[in-house]
Amino acid sequence: MNLRTKFVLALVGISVLATAAIGIFSYRITRSELTGEVDSSLRDAVLQLQRPGGADRFVPSGRSFRGRSDVMVQVLDGAGDVFPLTGAQLPISDADRELATGGGDALVRDVATDGGPVRMITVPLRNGSGAVQVARSLVETDQVLSGLRRRIVIASVVVVGVAAALGMLLARGLTRRLVRLTGVAEQVRSTRSLDVEVPVAGRDETGRLGAAFQDMLSSLARSRDDQQRLVQDVGHELRTPLTSLRTNVFTLRRGDVVDPAVRDRVLDDIDSETQELARLVDEVVEVATDRRGDEPEVPVDLGDLVERVAERARQRSGRPVVVHRDTALVLDGRPIALERAVGNLVENALKFDDTGGPIDVTCEGTRVEVADRGPGIPPDERALVFERFHRSDTARSRPGSGLGLSIVREIVERHGGRVFVADRAGGGAIVGFVLPSSTGG
Repeated sequence: MNLRTKFVLALVGISVLATAAIGIFSYRITRSELTGEVDSSLRDAVLQLQRPGGADRFVPSGRSFRGRSDVMVQVLDGAGDVFPLTGAQLPISDADRELATGGGDALVRDVATDGGPVRMITVPLRNGSGAVQVARSLVETDQVLSGLRRRIVIASVVVVGVAAALGMLLARGLTRRLVRLTGVAEQVRSTRSLDVEVPVAGRDETGRLGAAFQDMLSSLARSRDDQQRLVQDVGHELRTPLTSLRTNVFTLRRGDVVDPAVRDRVLDDIDSETQELARLVDEVVEVATDRRGDEPEVPVDLGDLVERVAERARQRSGRPVVVHRDTALVLDGRPIALERAVGNLVENALKFDDTGGPIDVTCEGTRVEVADRGPGIPPDERALVFERFHRSDTARSRPGSGLGLSIVREIVERHGGRVFVADRAGGGAIVGFVLPSSTGG
């Protein structure tokens, strides 16, 4: 059962319940009012009979009662004998006889006669020598109630029909966009194409669903494009070290390399390219799996973190890495990811700085910058240095995957910060980032 049918059935069901409730309420109120009018007329007749000269002083002698033509009257004497005053005899019960002989409260009930149902009241006479019974036909009342029942049934049928028709119109209007969204989802599933038009009109839940679905498809499309670009870029970056490795292996296999110095250079080149391949694979895996987001945030002393990264860089490179820091600042962050970001900045500076001079790392508040004395970064390439696999013309001959600074940007942006590039006074480049301030526990 689809959503449209469920909506129609729900609306019809609510209409049936509402109509039935109103009909039953109206029927009961009408019946109560009509019965009340009959009872009031019967009591009026009893009062008329109880006036001086009425039935309480009447000695049964065949006189007829003069009153409303639709009212039937009969008298019970103290012995329980019945004296109809208006023709037909009314039914007598033991309760009526007890009331006529012993007195008591008036008795009102519905009874059946040959002329149809009647409403009857039995009232003891004031002298205690019998009772008077007054009745009125309920045929007219039953006709009114029967007509009311028919009208309620007809109205219910009409309301149900109108509710069904209105429900179909409303359901068609309300579910039209849902049907279109379902069609788009089925199209994406069957064609695997993410370039589809999604209906996003309206500000209600359906419109918000369409907008969310459109954003989801856009995110999936960007993710797929990023994956394809990553594969293409990785393939391009792998060609250079693989070509160099094949060339060196071919050279060694020919056996033409006799000079030990030349052989050592070839082996050193193979070792360097192998390390570069390993580094490239590690960075590609890190970018592809994106596991840095799983690390929880904890209070991090940014100054101590920079000191640890600088010490590792000194041990690995044998070059001086000087840290300039102010008072220790603690912020909330992911320490492993931030160490990777600072480490990539330092490795990038060591790679491009051939002067052998010190690498300056400055930590001021939440700002970390690494300055080298290399060739610098041209202004037209500063907006691209943090892109994946981007390498300037001057950097093509240097080792590297082109992923280091892109990883820095992703880590910094995940922490809500920003990256920057600037010129160093006296030559070289400054690359760094700024994180938002937050005090850890």
